[in-house]
Parts: sequence; structure tokens; C-alpha cells
Amino acid sequence: MGVAVIEKASSFGPDVEVAPKKAYVSLRRKKQFAIVQASTKDRVDLGLNLKDVDPTERLEGGNVFSGMCSHRVRLSAPQDVDEQVQDW
Repeated sequence: MGVAVIEKASSFGPDVEVAPKKAYVSLRRKKQFAIVQASTKDRVDLGLNLKDVDPTERLEGGNVFSGMCSHRVRLSAPQDVDEQVQDW
């Protein structure tokens, strides 16, 4: 699942930087726009920095990943990285 997110983000252009950290992978352009983190053996969490976007059932809002992201999407299968996730 994490690979699917990184592949999708890398398709946004050559300016996308994939920066592995100890506990997660940071996705950056001029600044960090997302975090990919293995949360359980069956789930990857995608943290997103989104402005003026209301939470939904799928897009959880709040202070996630110690305040590094404004929203979180729980991904359980590669097909979860769909057009909606790409748009966010």
C-alpha cells in the first residue's frame, strides 16, 4: 500500500521528493505535503497537509502524526489509493 502511494505521488512530477525517515516516509515539494506510515501489519496511514478541507468519513481530520498533518486516510489495499486520494 505504501508503495502505491509513493508511486502515485512520484507521478506528480520530478519535483516530488521521497524522503525516508525512521518511522515514516515524507513526501515533499517545497514543503512536506504528506506522510506515509505503516500503522499496523495490514494498514498504512497517509497523513496529508490540507488547507480548508472538511473531514469526511474517509478523510479524518484533526491533529495527526504529532501535528505534522491536518488529515489522515487509512489505506488497507493498493486499490485504496484511488482518484479521490490523488485529488486530496
